Amino acid sequence: MSITLNHTIVPALDNEVAARFFASVMGLDYRGADRHFAPVRVNDSLTLDFMSVENPVGHHLAFDVDPSSFDEILARLDSAGVPYGNDPREPGNGRIDHPLCARGLYFTDDAGNLYEVMSPR
Repeated sequence: MSITLNHTIVPALDNEVAARFFASVMGLDYRGADRHFAPVRVNDSLTLDFMSVENPVGHHLAFDVDPSSFDEILARLDSAGVPYGNDPREPGNGRIDHPLCARGLYFTDDAGNLYEVMSPR
């Protein structure tokens, strides 16, 4: 049996707000909170479960995407006025020349989660 990640808990100041933000940037569906969590299905095998916590400590979550998905994510970030950048220490520098791939970027949410999006072209 291969090992796959089924879900992970993502700390949030407000789980609904964080789930909606992430889903809107990434172009994913968000269908509302379920008990303590606000789940966002990323793909067939992975769900991010946003959970409200008093003092969240941000995580780093990295995603490989195809070039057209990258373009769409970049357009949504620009349209929403969300800062992004090519360096995790400067996620608002506006650059997409990533050190590990042809194009990539980082953006953050209000809980300090650092999202990384990488594309091969």
